[in-house]
Amino acid sequence: MHKMWFGLLLSSLAAIAWGQTPKIFQDADLKLGEKLIAENKCTECHASKVVGDGSAMYKPKGRVNAPGVLRGMVEQCNTELNLGLFPEEVTAIAAVLNRDYYRFK
Repeated sequence: MHKMWFGLLLSSLAAIAWGQTPKIFQDADLKLGEKLIAENKCTECHASKVVGDGSAMYKPKGRVNAPGVLRGMVEQCNTELNLGLFPEEVTAIAAVLNRDYYRFK
């Protein structure tokens, strides 16, 4: 009986969390996004542009104020740096950034 209630609780929490993920990021592969951020040295690049560890680059109250804008900024990096990322890869990176820094609902 306890397992059933625990299962219901977990599925309810997952549904709540899923509902809080912006639609643009709901099918994103977060593991792929994490891998691509590491491989493309995104953190190191950002750290070279701002003081500290690079996280100051992510300012939710700044010009990046919506999930689509965030994805667009990642696409801008992709284009400017000629990274050759596919659209789903750009979305995966943006989804990780949203999860870790922006937290758009």
